[in-house]
Amino acid sequence: MREIILLKQGEMVLKGLNRRGFEDKLMGNARRRLKKHGSFQVYTRQSTTYVEPQDEGCDLEGAWQAMGKLFGVAGLCRAQSCAKDKQAIVACAKEYLGDQLRQAKSFKVESKRADKTFPMTSIQLSQYVGGALHDAFPHLAVDVHNPQLTVHVEVRDYEAFVHADAQAGAGGLPVGMGGRALSLLSGGIDSPVASWMVAKRGVIVDMIHYYSYPYTSPEAKEKVLELARLLVPYLGKTCVHVVPFTAVQETLRRACPEELFTLLMRRFMMRIACQVAQHNGIQALVTGESVGQVASQTLEALACTDAVCTLPVLRPVVGMDKEEIVAVARRIGTFETSILPYEDCCTVFTPRHPRTRPRVEQLEQAEAVLDVQAMVDEAVAGIQRVVLEL
Repeated sequence: MREIILLKQGEMVLKGLNRRGFEDKLMGNARRRLKKHGSFQVYTRQSTTYVEPQDEGCDLEGAWQAMGKLFGVAGLCRAQSCAKDKQAIVACAKEYLGDQLRQAKSFKVESKRADKTFPMTSIQLSQYVGGALHDAFPHLAVDVHNPQLTVHVEVRDYEAFVHADAQAGAGGLPVGMGGRALSLLSGGIDSPVASWMVAKRGVIVDMIHYYSYPYTSPEAKEKVLELARLLVPYLGKTCVHVVPFTAVQETLRRACPEELFTLLMRRFMMRIACQVAQHNGIQALVTGESVGQVASQTLEALACTDAVCTLPVLRPVVGMDKEEIVAVARRIGTFETSILPYEDCCTVFTPRHPRTRPRVEQLEQAEAVLDVQAMVDEAVAGIQRVVLEL
């Protein structure tokens, strides 16, 4: 007998003829995340991906934590394998789940017979195992509706597996199945959540950050890179494009109306991001904007920033309020870093009375005195690229 990890598919089972491609991508992503935890065999059969340690040196706990952040996995459980024999299954359940069975007050057994040549039906197997466990642990009450512990028995092609309830996985689709996007990553709460949400849909996410030294400190830049590192276990390998943005902001401050400064700055951010994306074969941008949260996120303001974009702009948190976004940030582990008190380039030269109902023509008129393309090209030429890996 050996302990393995079972990864349960979610919406991937609905993919029809494309399903095998999703499964292959999931297995490839799993193997990359498992490398530093030892030698594991990863394979998929009957809508379940198996993560099987190959020697005693494998770090099963580390593998378990890594698989919990793997997009494409709806649920996962640690399971014990045994022979496809009813007595062997009972013995395995007693040994593997003994501590949980002794602590629980009620239980039930659920069986899944994927191997239809097994001589008992699923119901018969559940009744047999449940009766044997009740005899062995007489304090347990049988509760088929709301048990404290569910013992799961799966009879598959080559072996049987016993495990307790599965833990919820990261969900979504395997990263790499949805194209590539470039996320505008600030040091705040919203943009890391937006990046995570897009990656959950199978999108490879690179990031772009605007750095305004000396108005923003090296510590502020390091904070953003730490946010990106916290996302790597979910996203996989990613590249952060750090854009020198001071010259753009100083030019805007000198040449343009103060009340339009934030919107003009956002338009330059979008132009630069589009140029970086197109140079790198990226198909969309991602932002952490939420309607009405700040002055630059009214519908009119969003229309003005989108007007300069040559790529689709994805805004996954656009309809969420702050409490909802914070809840996700806490769950994925970015919140505490996001609230560290380092300045962000978006707070540099903040206008006292920003325009909340702008018109595109107003912004275009303000930009007419600028050499827009030269400013964009200069910023792109100075980009520092930081590659973060698992």
